[in-house]
Amino acid sequence: MQHAAVSSNHIVDNMSEDAFSPSALGTKEHWDTVYSRELKTFQEYGDEGEIWFGEGSMTRVVRWLNAQKAPLTTSIVDIGTGNGMLLVELAKSGYSNLLGIDYCSDAIALARNICDKEGVSPSVTLQVADFLGSFSPSEQFDIALDKGTFDAVSLDPSGSEEKRKQYLQSLCRSLKPNGIFIITSCNWTKKELLEQFGNEFEVLDELPTPAFTFGGHSGRSVTALVFRRTCS
Repeated sequence: MQHAAVSSNHIVDNMSEDAFSPSALGTKEHWDTVYSRELKTFQEYGDEGEIWFGEGSMTRVVRWLNAQKAPLTTSIVDIGTGNGMLLVELAKSGYSNLLGIDYCSDAIALARNICDKEGVSPSVTLQVADFLGSFSPSEQFDIALDKGTFDAVSLDPSGSEEKRKQYLQSLCRSLKPNGIFIITSCNWTKKELLEQFGNEFEVLDELPTPAFTFGGHSGRSVTALVFRRTCS
């Protein structure tokens, strides 16, 4: 069984104990510290850092896009790209019109270094931008991806409810009519995500995620949904 947004027990596997404070996970200061450390680690040891929800979370997204026969020139934005590994996997699969945004400058620096290392930089554009504030794309996207960013927004101690509204508004501005939104979350169940996005988006698909059984109850620690934009 999943927990609602107040829980952060599964948000990132194998992170240090200080990462499990809900108030920390919702602040830019926390992520600035995390990516400053990860950038330094990459520069010293070549370690790309954490992959949110594991490599399987990236594989699910890439497989779904491939199954839909999405054109390789499809415009895709990765919201809160972090180290950019999802974009790397997409680029290796042939997608060439990729944008990653993050409000942490060190995250973008790390993603840029990793893209260079992996030889995919020509397919990937990276930008320091706050999705809830400074992000203002010149053109709308075909697809938007979120792997944990909405979770972090939901834990912002300075007003998470208002931030979630801002997120939804920015998402509608960023996506083309009938655009696709693929979200991976550990803090929200399918039902809860439908409540959050259902007025402006319709569900197209649910991606398979690992299930567990505990105390006679079954559930999933991660939810991955594909939405289509219906907001005007």
